[in-house]
Order: sequence, then C-alpha cells, then structure tokens
Amino acid sequence: MFTVDNRALGPHSGESGAADHERLVLEARDVEFDWANLPFHYVPNEPLPTHVLNVLHLLLPAGEEFFVEVFKKTLPLIKDDQLRLDVQGFIGQEAMHSQAHSGVLAHFEAQGVDVTPYTDQIRWLFGKLLAEKPGRNPRQRHRWLLEQVSFIAAIEHYTAVLGEWILNSPQLDVVGTDPVMLDMLRWHGAEEVEHKAVAFDTMKHLRAGYWRQVRAQLAVTPVMLLLWIRGVRFMYTVDPLLAPGTKPRWRDYVRSARRGLTPGPWRLIRVVGDYYKPGFHPSQLGGLERAVDYLAVSPAARASH
Repeated sequence: MFTVDNRALGPHSGESGAADHERLVLEARDVEFDWANLPFHYVPNEPLPTHVLNVLHLLLPAGEEFFVEVFKKTLPLIKDDQLRLDVQGFIGQEAMHSQAHSGVLAHFEAQGVDVTPYTDQIRWLFGKLLAEKPGRNPRQRHRWLLEQVSFIAAIEHYTAVLGEWILNSPQLDVVGTDPVMLDMLRWHGAEEVEHKAVAFDTMKHLRAGYWRQVRAQLAVTPVMLLLWIRGVRFMYTVDPLLAPGTKPRWRDYVRSARRGLTPGPWRLIRVVGDYYKPGFHPSQLGGLERAVDYLAVSPAARASH
C-alpha cells in the first residue's frame, strides 16, 4: 500500500522541497516566422521525420486554443499568487504556440496542400468532445474542469519530453533541416520545458486527485499514439512529392529514431511510467538549463524583444 500526496510537489506545495524546484518568470514571446522558403520536406530527403514533426502542426493550433480556454477558467480558483502568475504566463505562451503552428498550416494551404480533413477532426475533439457541456450544474462543471486540467497535464508531460528531445537533436542540424522550422520547433520546445510543471501544479492545487491524474494519462497515451500514427499517414496522402500510394513504414520510423531524427520509443515509454509514480513531479524531467540557453540564442525569440 502506498500513500498518495495529492499536493503539488513544486513551488506551490508549501513544503520545504519547494526551494529546489526550478523557478523562472514565464513570458510569452511575440515571435514571427517566415515560411516563404520552406521546402515541403524540410528534413531533406526524409519524408517520415518531416511528417512526424508535421503532426505537431496538425494537432497544436486547436489543442493549445483548448488549453488557453480551460486555464482561463482556473484563474479564479487559484489561491496561490505565484501559481496564478505561472498560469497567466502559461496561457500567453500557449496562445503564441497555437498562432505559430497555425502559420505553418496557412503555408500548407497556400501551397495547395489541404489538411482540413484531419484538422477538422482535431477541432471537433477539442472543441466538442472535450469542451464544456451545456446544461450542467455548477458541481458538474467543476468536476469536468478538473478532468480537463488533468487531461492537459497529461498532454503537457509529453510536450515537455518532446521539447527536451528537440533541444537535444543535433542530427537534425547535421542533415540540414530547414533552419527556420528548426528554430520554431526548438523555441516551442524550450517554452514547453519552461512551463512543464504549470498544468501539473494546477491539477494538484485544485485537488483533482491522484486517480484522476492516472485516469487522464491512461486515456491520453493511446489517443496521442493513434492521432500521431493517423497524422503521419494522412500527411503521406497529401504529400505532393511522394508517389501516389506511398505509405509510411514502421521500419522507416525505427531507422529515423536510430539516426536521431525522430524521438525514440524507449524514452517515451520510460517517462510515461514515471507519470504514474505517486511522488512524481515534472521538475524531475530536467532540461531547463538547455531550454533557457536556447531561448537566449533563438533567432525568433531574440527578434521578439
């Protein structure tokens, strides 16, 4: 039998361990990216790594709009001043992420690549299935808000891991990945590492409960995997540079992961397991120093000041 600590283990727990938690001021950087010269296979001659990364552009505009709307609802419920500031920073950063990835989708559209059959489904997922349901009483609305926050905390666990990976992916530079796209992905990844604990701390602060935390991750993990596989397959069908009928193969993914061009499965499996530990906190993932270092040199982040 184990004991579940349902409080935040970070700076909002009121415990002595809070002093060791990574602390910084979260700011939304008003970045801009010029996609005029973006090649369709921006990882040169590598459609699979390109489209694995493209799934981010398909998922995140609607997903991060959903994050923003949910966390705006949490602000009146937060009693901790520092956590409230962190949530405000989180909201600002996620809004910019949605806008930046929407710019890539607009570029696809301008190039005659229609991704709406997929993105419309994602908008339904976040805008209908996971959205607030009309006609609920206040208690039901509060419970659903806790479910939404828990879902987002589970997703943010993945985005933090992916952010750490993209910041430590030198092979993407070696093969000549488009520098503007790489800067966009690393800027986003660095900010995900910056705010990796905010959704989790909010979930704990609102006392969503350990079992809700576990249930959300059990739901999110297979859905994320399915959406990613479907997203890669979809991008293959609309890729104008591939022969009709070309399909992604698992051996291509294994090859690209071994080369460091896509995240490897074992790292993801291990960190998913960490999330179920009763004493887990996102600060244990690390990576903040590299994130801060990258944001100091990112062309887009520097230009935003």
